[in-house]
Parts: sequence; structure tokens; C-alpha cells
Amino acid sequence: MKFEPVLWVGTASLWLASSFCAAETTPELPLTLVTATGIEQAVTESLTSSTVIDREEIERRQAQSVQDVLRGVPGMAISNDGGLGKNSSVFLRGTNSDHVLVLIDGVRAGSATLGIAAFQDIPIDQVERIEIVRGPRSSLYGSEAIGGVIQIFTRKGRTGLRPSLSAAVGSHSLYKTSGGLSGGTDRAWFNLNGARLETRGYDVQRGSEPDRDGYRNTSGSARVGYRFGSGLEIEGNLLQAEGHNRFDGSSQNNSAVVQQMAGGHLRYAPLAFWQTTLRAGRTLDESANYLNKNFSSAFNTQRVNVTWQNDFTITDGHRVSLGLDYFNDQVSGTTDYRVSSRDNKAGFVQYLASPGAVDILLGARYDDNEQFGSQPTGNAAVGYRFANGIRLSASWGNAFKAPAFNQLYFPNYGNPDLLPETSESWETALTGRHAGIDWAINGYHTEIDNLISSVCDSNWNCTAVNSDRARILGLETRLATRILDFDLATTLTLTEPLNLTPGASEGRALPRRPRSLFRFDLDRSLGRFRLGGSVYGESRRYDDLANTRPMPGFVTVDLRGTVDLSRGLTLEGRIINLLDQDYRTSGLYYQDRRNFLVGLRYQPAGF
Repeated sequence: MKFEPVLWVGTASLWLASSFCAAETTPELPLTLVTATGIEQAVTESLTSSTVIDREEIERRQAQSVQDVLRGVPGMAISNDGGLGKNSSVFLRGTNSDHVLVLIDGVRAGSATLGIAAFQDIPIDQVERIEIVRGPRSSLYGSEAIGGVIQIFTRKGRTGLRPSLSAAVGSHSLYKTSGGLSGGTDRAWFNLNGARLETRGYDVQRGSEPDRDGYRNTSGSARVGYRFGSGLEIEGNLLQAEGHNRFDGSSQNNSAVVQQMAGGHLRYAPLAFWQTTLRAGRTLDESANYLNKNFSSAFNTQRVNVTWQNDFTITDGHRVSLGLDYFNDQVSGTTDYRVSSRDNKAGFVQYLASPGAVDILLGARYDDNEQFGSQPTGNAAVGYRFANGIRLSASWGNAFKAPAFNQLYFPNYGNPDLLPETSESWETALTGRHAGIDWAINGYHTEIDNLISSVCDSNWNCTAVNSDRARILGLETRLATRILDFDLATTLTLTEPLNLTPGASEGRALPRRPRSLFRFDLDRSLGRFRLGGSVYGESRRYDDLANTRPMPGFVTVDLRGTVDLSRGLTLEGRIINLLDQDYRTSGLYYQDRRNFLVGLRYQPAGF
């Protein structure tokens, strides 16, 4: 694995933070709950490698998109085709962009044709928190969870009545407004929220079509729930975003998109040791594409998902989960697919135990896919807590990914003979908290068989094929602390994602995945003021499987600040790419140069 200059900057930031922290012990940081196992747990109890980003963190970063929030998460690289609203792909732990399962409030999301979720169209204003679980999770969720799971939760009401309003303007004639009302009692809760974002954009593919590639997004969400005296809990939620995107292209150059999720759950405890949950939902991913004002094509996909999970507490520290899962994918539009729908039925079991200093996780799932038959998966993890606060853990898991409809049937590209991709992963981790420093080190090894990739001839006529295999080695480190009212956090990721298929590309790096990346955040509160900054860097990546089109590494610096003007009213500002770096993460699509954002936010603590 090659160590490039960007790595040394990240290593230095880790060392610097550690040196300061050794001088002072800080209060324990609050624990954040996650649902990596389908059961609510504290992060410190989970045997999975997880990151949770809550609403407070989203607003502190003044994030403008979901991918803006995900940037810098350990093990995660993002490829973007040029700014807000443009196609974005997430590579988790070096796996393919369609090896990440995306859930919205527990319901499967994403395009059944492309096989990925449109992160660029999911409005960050509707998001309460995001949970990222790294490593294979097919034993709980089935297909797609080779690299991990990203679960997005919409905003939820709490006790009291809380209005919120915000407005912002920025570079490229950007403006953004949002507003909402949330509230609740000890038994009921609700949240209603709406937002609008529009930007004229910039020329993302210089020289190809000298123009501005703008974007707009109008979104809304609703989440309502009630808990009866019997303990029965019922909740319903809706998220919808409609957007219009302009981009460079010869056959089409703008599109209208719709993202929608509607779902809900019932939760009840018939007996003291038994809790049952029924969750159901439907997600839509629709796009209509145009060349100037002339209609070109339409792609519409629907995913329906129903899960019934039963959690049993056998004794203190021992829990068993049994469940059934069903999902159905359907595609329609102007393209004629040989097969336009398929379903998947599954059953799963999970055992969680914490006998003393030992934590144990065992899971197994059996999927019956309409097209690809039986797919058994499993995982096992064990952890031990030493008396000094360090926990050592090890895990194993396998996973699979059914080919997307485009990979199978898209005209002049699809290959109906494709096999599902399969993987096997091993991981070891050390975590702890010492002298006020919260830290973690994770190492992993993943092997993927039947990896699906595109093979193109000299005229760029491409076909989806199963490659032989790929191997990914990785190391992730995380450190966070507070020193003299400064909040510091840093992450460092090293990855070696190699194609091991015999041939010209054997031993080459998988495309669009940097071998090293880091992020360093520093924030400080000074009375009514809060100032902060982020340094983010990536090493070189390649844009093709043969590694003939390199994209240089880069380092960016962002600054942010807020000031409390009065009770609940905050002025905030952000400078993005302060050093005016000129860089790309995808093909010939350039990222934005130095730009800014200024806004007002009204969000009282109570009303």
C-alpha cells in the first residue's frame, strides 16, 4: 500500500490532537444510539463499525447535501459529477457504489435500474440523523449490503411545540429556504417540514458545453406517531423531493426527478420479554430526461418492502431476533426491459449476548430471490472489554448483491447471464477512551467474487460482465476529544482496492477510489460565537479500470461560523474550498472552486 503526502498530513493531525489531549482529561462524551443490528444500542456496545451523524452535527457543519455530510466518514469515498444535484456515488470500504444498501426510515431506497440511491436528490433539510454501518450486513438486510448500510432517518417531533425557519444565499445565485413545525406529548409526536433549494450552478465540464449546470429541489416531509396506553406504537412517515437538473450531454442535458418514500411501523410488546415490529413502505425513483426541451427518455422504479421482526429477551444480556423480510422491485418507462419486476423473500435470525466482559453477535439469513434462487448469508462477531477500558473485537461476514436491471437488460449494455456478486470479509478492531480521547482503529480484508464491471471496446461500446474477483485491504482510525473548549475530531482511512481478475487490469486499483483520505475538524465556542473549520484530503484515484486516467489528489479547507443574534435566531456563514483547489472526483467533471454561503436560522428551544 503506497503512502502518499496526503497521508502524512492526516497522520500529523492525529499526532497533534493526541499530544494536546494527553495534557487534559475531559468529561465523557454522550453516547449516541444506533440500529446496526435492528435493535437500539449504544455505539459503545455495538460490535459493528458505525458512525452516527445527528441533526445537531448536520447544522454545525452547515451541510447543503447528504453527500456533504458523508464526506470524511471513515472508509467512505464519494465521486461527484460536479456540484449540487449532480450524480454522486458512494464507495464504502472500497466496494462498488451499488454495494451499499440505503434505507430511509427502515425502508429500502434507491433505483432498481441503476442499483444505487440518488444521494444528490435526498434533501438534507428533511434529515434527522444518518447512521453508517461499515462491513457486510446481508445476514440482516439481504442483497446490496456488501460494503455496508447507510440509513437515513427523517425528522421527528419531540415534547413541546417547536417552529423552525431558515434562509440562505450563496455563490452561483444559490438560495435556500426551509421551514417546519414539530411537537409532541409524552405519547404523541409529529413533524412537518418543507424546503426549497435553487442554484444556477457553474460549468462542471469545461469546454464541452460552455454553460451553467444549475439545479433546483423542492421537498417536504411528514412524520406522525402515537403510543397507546397498552404500549402499542404506530407511526407513519412521508418524504418527497422533486428536482430539476441541468448537465452536459450530447443525447440529453436536463432531467426532472422525483424521490418519494412512504412508510410506517407498528410496534408492540405482547409479553415482557417479547417485542414485535411490523414495518412496511414504498420508495419511488423517477426521472424524465430531455435534450433541451425535447423529451428523450423516462425511467421509473418502485421498491416495496415489508419486514416483521420479533425480539426476545431470554435473560439479562441475551437477546434473540427472528424475522421475515419481503421486497419487490419494479421498473417501467421508455426502455423495454426483458424482465420488469422481481421479488425476494427471506427469513433471518440473530443472537446478541453480553456475558460479563464478552460481547457476542451471531446472525444468519436465507434469501429466496425470484431470479437468482437461494442466497444464504451469515456473520459472527465477538468482543472483549479489558479492565483498562480497551475493547478488542473480531468479526466475519459474507454478503451478496443481485445484479441491477440495467446490468441485466439495458439495450446494448446489459448481460442477462450475469451472476450475483458475493463477498467475504474479516475485521479486527480496537476501541477505547483514555485521557478524554475517544478513539478507534479498524482493519479489514474483503474479497469479492463475480464482481460486475463494464468492459468497453475502442469505440466505447460497453457490456456488463462478471470479473473474477477483487481484494480490498483497509485501515480506519478515528479520534475525538475536547480540549480547553475546543472540539477536535479526525479520521484517517487507508485502502488498497485491487482488481485480481487475470488480464490487463490485474493488480490495478478499482476506479474512483482513493487509497488514502482524511478529515480534521476543529470547533470552538466563544460566548455567542462559534467558529470552526475542516481540512479534508484525498490521494490520487483513477477514473478507469486500467488505471490510465489518473485524477490527482487534493486538500481542501472549509471555514464556518455562527453568532446568536437573539433567542433562537442565528446568523451563520461558511466558506467552502478556501484554498480555491481545482480538482475532480469523477471523469472530466470539476468540483466547485472557492464559494460561500450565508444564512439566518430561527429555531427556539421551546415555544
